[in-house]
Amino acid sequence: MRRRLIQSTLAVVLVVIAVFGVSLVIVETRTISSSAQERVSSEAQRLASIVDSRLSTNAPVTKAALKGQVTGEKYAVVRIPGKPAIALGAEPDGEVIRGHAQGEEGESVVVEEPRSTVSREVGRTLLVIGLVALLAVVAAVLLAIRQANRLASPLTDLAETAERLGSGDPRPRHKRYGVPELDRVADVLDSSAERIARMLTAERRLAADASHQLRTPLTALSMRLEEITLTDDPDTVKEEANVALTQVERLTDVVERLLTNSRDPRTGNAVSFDLDEVIQQQLAEWRPAYRGVGRAIVSSGKRHLQAVGTPGAVAQVLAALIENSLMHGGGTVALRTRVTGNQAVVEVTDEGPGVPADLGARIFERTISGRNSTGIGLAVARDLAEADGGRLEMLQTQPPVFGLFLSRTPPLKRPEQEEEPTVR
Repeated sequence: MRRRLIQSTLAVVLVVIAVFGVSLVIVETRTISSSAQERVSSEAQRLASIVDSRLSTNAPVTKAALKGQVTGEKYAVVRIPGKPAIALGAEPDGEVIRGHAQGEEGESVVVEEPRSTVSREVGRTLLVIGLVALLAVVAAVLLAIRQANRLASPLTDLAETAERLGSGDPRPRHKRYGVPELDRVADVLDSSAERIARMLTAERRLAADASHQLRTPLTALSMRLEEITLTDDPDTVKEEANVALTQVERLTDVVERLLTNSRDPRTGNAVSFDLDEVIQQQLAEWRPAYRGVGRAIVSSGKRHLQAVGTPGAVAQVLAALIENSLMHGGGTVALRTRVTGNQAVVEVTDEGPGVPADLGARIFERTISGRNSTGIGLAVARDLAEADGGRLEMLQTQPPVFGLFLSRTPPLKRPEQEEEPTVR
C-alpha cells in the first residue's frame, strides 16, 4: 500500500511538472529570444543617436571615438554616407541576432550579437527550471512517504488488533490516528474487544464457580453411590438412592443457577419456601463429613420461617458457609435462625479462631482466602444471595459469624409454634 501511494503521488507530480514545465520552457525561450532581439535593436538605436549627436556638432566620427560604445560580444557597423564603414567589436561566427537603426543624418547602424548568448541564457533558465522540478519531486516523494505511513501504519495496527482479538487477547488499545474513518474502525474494534473480554471473563468465572460449587456435592453423591454398592439391604439401597436423586436434582439446580448468574447476576427466580427444609437438608448432607473429623453441626432458633428466594441458591449459600467452617473453623458449627424486621436471618458460626483482621473487609472478594483455598466460595455465595434480593454479610470476625439475610413472608404456622429455639 505504501508503494502504491508513493507511486501514484509521484506520477501525479511528474504529470504536473511535465505539463507546466514544457509550457514554461517554451514561454521562457520565446521571452529570452524577444528580449535579446529588443536588446540589440535598442543598442543599435542608442549607437545611432550617438553618431547623430557627433555629426551635428561636427565632432569626428571615428572608430577610436566610438570604441567604448560597444561592449561584450556585440558587433556594430556604422555606415555614414560618403565615408568608409566603421566596424566596432569582433565579428561573430554562426547565427546572429541583428538590430538595425537609421540616423537623422542618413547614417545607418547595424548591431549583431551571437545567438549562442541566447542559447546560454535559455540553458541557464532550463537548469533553474530543472532544479525546481527536482525539488518538487523530492518534496512530493517525502510528503507521499509521510502520507503513506500515516495511512498504512494505522491499518497495520488495526490488523494487529484484529489478529490479537482472534488469538484470544481482548485488551482494547484505545489508540486513535486522527483520521475519522480509521478512528471509527478503531472504536468498533475496541468495543468488540471489551465485549469479548466481558464474555471471556463471564465464561472463566462460570467455569471456576461451577468447579467450586459442584466439587462438594459430587463428592457427597459419589459417597452415596459407594454406600449403595457396599450394601445388600434393599431398604438401605432405596434410602441412599432417594438421597442421591435429591442431590442430583440439587446439582441440576446449581448448574442452572450458575448459568443464570453468568448471564445476569441480578436475575433471580425467587419463590416463597420453608427455610427449615433447606436447613434440615444441609444438616443431613454435612453431618457425616463433620462426624468424620470429630466435630458436630447443630441448628437452633425460630422455626417455620418462610423466606423469599431460590431454595437451591439458598442451599448453595449455606453449603458454602458450612464448608468454609469445616475447612477453616473449629469446634461445633451452629446454624441459628432469627427474625429482624421483615427479614429472616440464618447465622452460621463456629468455635474456630475466626477471620484475620486484615481479611475481614475483603473476605468476600474473589481469590481472597485465609488459607490455601481458591477464595471463590464466599464470593459465589454472596452473588447467589444478591441475585435473589438477599445479602450475605460477616457479622463478627472472632469468633466468625456469617449472616444470610432473606426477605420474609408471613408464617404459615401459628405464632405459638415459632417459639423457643431448638437443637435439631
